[in-house]
Amino acid sequence: MVAELEDIAGITFDYIVIGAGTAGLTVAARLAEDPSVSVVVLEAGAANLNDPKILLGGSFGATWSDPQYDWNFSTVSQKHSNNRPWPWNRGKGLGGSSAMNFYAWLKPPAADVNAFEELGNPGWTWDDYSKYTTRTEKFTKPADEQLSELPHGCDTYTLGGQGPLPVAIPRTSHVLDKLFFSALEQKGINMLDDPYGGNNNGSFVASATIDRAQRWTRSDSTTAFYLPNKDKPNFKVLIDANVSQIIFNEVKEGGDLVASGVQFIHGGQTYIVNATKDVVVSAGTINSPKILELSGIGRPEILQKIGVHVKVDLPGVGENVQDHIFVGVSMQLDPSVAHETFDSFRDPEFAKLQLRLHELGQKNRHQFGISSFAYFPFTTADPEAAKSFHQRVEDFIVEAKQSGTLPPGLAEQYDIQLRILKDDSVPDMEIVGFPGFLSFLSTPQPEANHLTVGSVLQHPFSRGTIHARSKDPLEQPDIDPHYFESPFDLELLVEHIKFIRKLAQTEPLKSGLVCEIDPGPNATSDEDIGNYIKDTCITCFHAVGSLSMLPRDKNGVVDPQLKVYGTKNVRVADLSIVPLHVAAHTVATAYAIGEKMADILKGV
Repeated sequence: MVAELEDIAGITFDYIVIGAGTAGLTVAARLAEDPSVSVVVLEAGAANLNDPKILLGGSFGATWSDPQYDWNFSTVSQKHSNNRPWPWNRGKGLGGSSAMNFYAWLKPPAADVNAFEELGNPGWTWDDYSKYTTRTEKFTKPADEQLSELPHGCDTYTLGGQGPLPVAIPRTSHVLDKLFFSALEQKGINMLDDPYGGNNNGSFVASATIDRAQRWTRSDSTTAFYLPNKDKPNFKVLIDANVSQIIFNEVKEGGDLVASGVQFIHGGQTYIVNATKDVVVSAGTINSPKILELSGIGRPEILQKIGVHVKVDLPGVGENVQDHIFVGVSMQLDPSVAHETFDSFRDPEFAKLQLRLHELGQKNRHQFGISSFAYFPFTTADPEAAKSFHQRVEDFIVEAKQSGTLPPGLAEQYDIQLRILKDDSVPDMEIVGFPGFLSFLSTPQPEANHLTVGSVLQHPFSRGTIHARSKDPLEQPDIDPHYFESPFDLELLVEHIKFIRKLAQTEPLKSGLVCEIDPGPNATSDEDIGNYIKDTCITCFHAVGSLSMLPRDKNGVVDPQLKVYGTKNVRVADLSIVPLHVAAHTVATAYAIGEKMADILKGV
């Protein structure tokens, strides 16, 4: 199935792709469509093929913290989050994080994507984004039986039907969904006819990366791009290959570096594979900057600290990190009403029954997903608080510009963030209805059913860093997202929770709830809520920006062709290139980057 070492070590290929994750397998498979082009993918993890922990729907978190599937990253202690380190789970093995995420298939508003072009990247627009995600996806509309349960028909969604990645509407906790969406409507957040056409400002039932034809199992970059191409002679994937550095030809002083190959560790030994065209770094927001730094590309003081010779002075490497933050408000549901939630999986007998029903191809809870979403501007939640917040953000930006304290490129990003905040047609708040208990302070009561309304910060003002800790390629990098370094981020999340509490007091949802479990009745003040957030919030696993696509003098690392500045043929294709965060979960964006990278290399 996967390549043997002797097929790779010392061999020359046209292209080397570092990382068999979401974007990496996408770009590699697309390049291999040309039989005259040879591609090798180096993956640090295992193959994990046909693994029920990955494929089985409803098994959220089954692979987390297991080193077979998870890098098990952790941040440094976060000063502004009560000094706690945050776990950063990331997919390791074929499929990367597309093999361990929560399945949600979402697309950002057009304004967020068009901001990429505004920041100095011609051609990076919504139209391009839509073209590439449509190329990837294969949407199957719900059957009549499922449609009758949905609060919205979903037949107006502009999703592609010819791509290799199956996408579908999961089965939903439809009784609970109707309460949730009806309450949102009472708050002025109406259901969208099409959240996939560049406007996600409203509520909707989201699609997911599931394959209805395969008993509603997960679809990821392994099933979409590896398995259909695995037998091609020009497409090779080597697992258990940890990249230590990119190898460069000798160049004259002042010239751009030319990559000739990649050095990797396999079975404790070091090997080299050669490239005649390009090396594509697709190791993700966390590992991609580390690989560049170990190859001599980055901020000189960082490289000197770890004993790496500086080959390209590129201070933007590992900077401008932005992440989505999740915090949950969990509420107990009325026990007199039958609800289908993930809480039931706490009962071992129920879990066994659902697995048996799955094996028989019958309706079961593994076909359910997280599909109840709403995106909206702060103004919708609280017009007066939003007006005050907008003014304070604007005052901060003006003062920061005048003082000259912002790093290169950040002023332009903040200007766009402020504009988005003020634009009521573009969302900056997300809430998601999760049918089950998903907060991290209390312990759920046995046999109780819950609704957790999660809040996700979309456009953070804090900026973090990710840098190599040492020359050891097997050592994890230092991850410091600087959570809540900007107080605006915490303030927004506090307002999110206050809105969720108002929503919980809105009919018909109010009558369907017994009580709030977390944060609980003792969290009454903004300070109380803020401490709850700092103690219990988690990453939403959407970190971007560590190798930002920006002009070089604006702390950029790659140009609009995704080529690393100071090199002739090193590219980056993963979420690390996103220069400014988007109001959507990010897996669709990762696929789009992989698709576009392939077209760039093909000269299309």
